[in-house]
Amino acid sequence: MSLISRERRHVLAALAVAAVACLGYVGGELFFLDGALGFPLDDSWIHLQFARNLASGDGLTYNPGEFVAGSTAPLWTALLSVLFLLPGPAVAWVKLLGISTTLAALYAVFVLGRELGLSVGLAAFACLLTALTSWIVWSAVSGMEIPLFILLSLWGIILHVRERGALSSSSWALPVLALSILARPEGALLFVLAAVDRLLVWRRSSEGLALELGSWRAVANGCLAGAVLVVPVAILNWSFSGSLLPTTFAAKSGGMKGLLPNLRYIYEVMSIFVRSQPYMLFLSLGGVLVLAERLGTRRDRGLLPGLWMVALPLAYSTLGSPWTALLAGNFGRYYYPLFPLIVVLGTLALSRAAEAIGPRLAVGRASLPLRGIIVLLVLWPTVSAAVLGAGSYLQSVGNIEDGDVRMAEWLEPRLDPNAVLAVNDVGALKYLLPNRVVDLAGIIHPRVARYVAEARESGQDWRQGVLRILDETKPDYLVIFPGWYPGLEQLNSGFAPLYELEIQANIALGESRIVLYKTPWTRFPLREVPGAPGQESR
Repeated sequence: MSLISRERRHVLAALAVAAVACLGYVGGELFFLDGALGFPLDDSWIHLQFARNLASGDGLTYNPGEFVAGSTAPLWTALLSVLFLLPGPAVAWVKLLGISTTLAALYAVFVLGRELGLSVGLAAFACLLTALTSWIVWSAVSGMEIPLFILLSLWGIILHVRERGALSSSSWALPVLALSILARPEGALLFVLAAVDRLLVWRRSSEGLALELGSWRAVANGCLAGAVLVVPVAILNWSFSGSLLPTTFAAKSGGMKGLLPNLRYIYEVMSIFVRSQPYMLFLSLGGVLVLAERLGTRRDRGLLPGLWMVALPLAYSTLGSPWTALLAGNFGRYYYPLFPLIVVLGTLALSRAAEAIGPRLAVGRASLPLRGIIVLLVLWPTVSAAVLGAGSYLQSVGNIEDGDVRMAEWLEPRLDPNAVLAVNDVGALKYLLPNRVVDLAGIIHPRVARYVAEARESGQDWRQGVLRILDETKPDYLVIFPGWYPGLEQLNSGFAPLYELEIQANIALGESRIVLYKTPWTRFPLREVPGAPGQESR
């Protein structure tokens, strides 16, 4: 059997496992939602709303006519907008796009493993292990931009190690990594690390290692090409919000908190990886040492995979936020793109260990297949986490359906389309209703964060900042998590609860209770629905 056909067999087997895992998650969703499809986060509906407006010609708006810099993934938004030109439900097409993008990213895992010197079998094993990682499967069917960012970041790293190894005078890696910034803002850090790793080259001599300047012309050209892709979007952000970054960044981060990393935050990030890849997380440090050992030799491929794996959590740990979870994303999703690198680098360390120990392990007079034992040990926690992760995924989808989606469905026949809603979760409520929304989380309306900060600086109760944005926009109704605003009814007696939902076993929403309030500015009373109870809870 030729090497090419053997590669094809190994890769196709790993991708088939990935496809089955993804379809298993979707199948469970169809079963538990009685043939319907949903998402595990309200953020997925936000992407769809941006994409639908873009497809309809309204541009990067959320409420029609109001241009905002609220999308952290404009490239993903653009791809989703194409799906609205296709027949059938957009939710199904989004899942298909996510799965397809994930399969392409998993192939990139195999390619990266080969570029770093793994055998065909080990590179395919890294691909399989990544495919079985619960959060990778979760990402594929979540409707989020994660698979696109993983795909672009991996191919950028692949091109980087190729060009660095060949001492190429050009750089295609940097433009690809610039595109990754349009899928996730964290790509900016990866872009900078790649430029540094390409510019600084180690030379080995009898006197040891010496640091030299690499092809600055290639780096300069790559940065220029990257700027052509990214700067127009940054200018749009500035024109919409006065910031080069998406408004989501300001809503979730309090800016630089200090230069020293927050060790508690680092610990929490490590726990994200330990649940699915406990062995590979620690072995990956050995893979970084392998890359460092190769510096200055013909196998030198730079340190970018290791630098990216270490730098992302360190960089985020220096930022401030009222809640640590905001700087990791729901369920830690900002760090899912590091799983492929952790697995590849961990496998690289394993390959060195296998070379040193040999294929079999002697135990008395017996001889055990060492490689098979290692494969089983490494696979077990990953497969176990993937099975448990399916239950968590379905629970999350159920939470969003029982909360935001059900509230929108309850409001749809009762709410006048001209009424304005002020909401905590701006995704499903806006996508499923025609009404204009005011985003109290600050993603679509960044003034919220500014008003809250100004209230605190002036010694006022921070809720006065929320009341200020409500007084400006005068919404007809609030749909909020009441626990986020304790005592809001006492601050303004015009807020009165009308309808409440209780979400059982909640893990996906900001709180287990969602309450609809009328406001002092209510102009459109709720319509009566014949045969429907006026008040209910769940």
